[in-house]
Amino acid sequence: MSRPLATRLLFEAQKQPDLEVCGFLGARDGEPCEIYPVTNVAADPARRFEMDPRDQIAAMKTMRENGETLFAIYHSHPSAPPEPSIHDLEGLGYPDALYLIISLNIKGVLEMRAWQRADGEMAERVLTVMD
Repeated sequence: MSRPLATRLLFEAQKQPDLEVCGFLGARDGEPCEIYPVTNVAADPARRFEMDPRDQIAAMKTMRENGETLFAIYHSHPSAPPEPSIHDLEGLGYPDALYLIISLNIKGVLEMRAWQRADGEMAERVLTVMD
């Protein structure tokens, strides 16, 4: 992933540091290229994320119109490490997708890690940020 795109993802999480922000990352020719924020409609958005169905549909439609495919689903953890929670695992709407989790757990330090379901469990994937 390019450094500017990674920076934009981290900025999305920082805009609402007390809530789990979420959305899609679109790719063109297998390269991530665009962020599609989706409204978090969870009953407790500080601890969980649930994507607004209308926003999901709109984002997917825009991706298709732009010749992009779904690269990843991202969300933030305001006060937890960037690891899938039990709630994250229960709510996998796209089981084959890559999941990016951004942690705001440590003041002044942001961390983003990638996960994907493999053999029924979430396995960490290498996330490379390139200049």
